[in-house]
Amino acid sequence: MKEKVLERKLVDAVKAMGGIAPKYISPNFYGMPDRLVLIPVGRLAFVEVKRYGEHPRPLQEARHGMLRRLGFKVFVLDRPEQIKQILEDIANG
Repeated sequence: MKEKVLERKLVDAVKAMGGIAPKYISPNFYGMPDRLVLIPVGRLAFVEVKRYGEHPRPLQEARHGMLRRLGFKVFVLDRPEQIKQILEDIANG
């Protein structure tokens, strides 16, 4: 599945929960995850979207680690069947 299609499925699933998943763009701070997922009751996480079987690049891994050390959840999504579990994990804090 193309990354763009998978990303659209994520955005639609978040919207169905009453949340938003804006594209996260950070000029001059490369390697940040693709989407910021914001769902009701103040839950927030970052999601990196990849084509099936792809892994984050080393710079992306470093950024994910930095965000996790700051206490944020970071997920790597490469299959549509992961979306439900990721959103449940975010919702459950």
